[in-house]
Amino acid sequence: MNSAQSRRPTLYDVATHAGVSPSLVSLFLKDPERVSAKRRDAVHNAISELGYRPSRAATTLASSRTKSIGLVIDDYRNLWFVDLLRGMESVLSDLGYQVMLADSRPGENRIKEATDGLLAMHVDALVIAAEPSESMLARTWVPTVVAGWRKGVPAGADLITNDDDGGGSMAANHLLGLGHTRIGHLSGSDGASAHRRAGFRRAVASAGVELLIGESEGTSEEDGYGAACWLLDHHPGTTAIFAANDTMALGAFAAIKARGLSVPSDISVIGYDNSPLAKSRYLDLTSVDNRSDIVGVDAAHRLLARIEDPTLEPERKLIEPTLVLRSTTAAVR
Repeated sequence: MNSAQSRRPTLYDVATHAGVSPSLVSLFLKDPERVSAKRRDAVHNAISELGYRPSRAATTLASSRTKSIGLVIDDYRNLWFVDLLRGMESVLSDLGYQVMLADSRPGENRIKEATDGLLAMHVDALVIAAEPSESMLARTWVPTVVAGWRKGVPAGADLITNDDDGGGSMAANHLLGLGHTRIGHLSGSDGASAHRRAGFRRAVASAGVELLIGESEGTSEEDGYGAACWLLDHHPGTTAIFAANDTMALGAFAAIKARGLSVPSDISVIGYDNSPLAKSRYLDLTSVDNRSDIVGVDAAHRLLARIEDPTLEPERKLIEPTLVLRSTTAAVR
């Protein structure tokens, strides 16, 4: 084995293998579109054949950017974040960016610690998918996009979120159209849940129907189970349930089954997020698709624009939802 094969390949090895200069390889790594197609292919093939991996530390020293984006979430169990991350990476990975994830869980100090940790790693920008801390509301140090509804948005940050008011209204109109008039809603206490509840409540009220609410602090399966148990015990005539997300809907299924009832024969159920849970053959859950992957895509594009031009004015953008009909909703009996 020769020396080039026994050590980690360098930028100079790539240049030699591709028959180009080291400076052109460096340009390719920073901005591939500025390199001609022929030479771009040659460098790309050399990198693949040699197994070359650029040093992130060296790249950082050579420029003011780390090619990394920080993402702060507040609950890794929430499937909404899976699609958000997938959407972000579909844009960023091809451009050489890495997404660095920090799970803050609820709490002022935890969110601040998670954000400070990412900033200490010199990320180029932040996506905040959690409730911002008080210190963050006053100022952000890098281009920042808030993803999803939050109680506050940092000064100068962009907001890209789902039209959850519209999604809640969409769910209500579907159930009303099926003839349901004893409708329950399982709701959490976070920003997105509040918007979904508001849209749902408004549509139900406009039809002259009373809304029955089972509320909880969180939006987990256990929260959904507890809220559904309360709702069904206090309002046994309920014929339809709209859950704030698909995970809560899963808890509702368990509560319905525990009372000897079935879905949708006795009770129709709608979830929200159109997550893998909703798509599973076991649940086959009617769900509002909030298109969180598109939120991720748009958040990534907005961050890239703000990195290139920090003077851009912050924007607010709503992503329109759709209703995906499956087997868990039916006309009232």
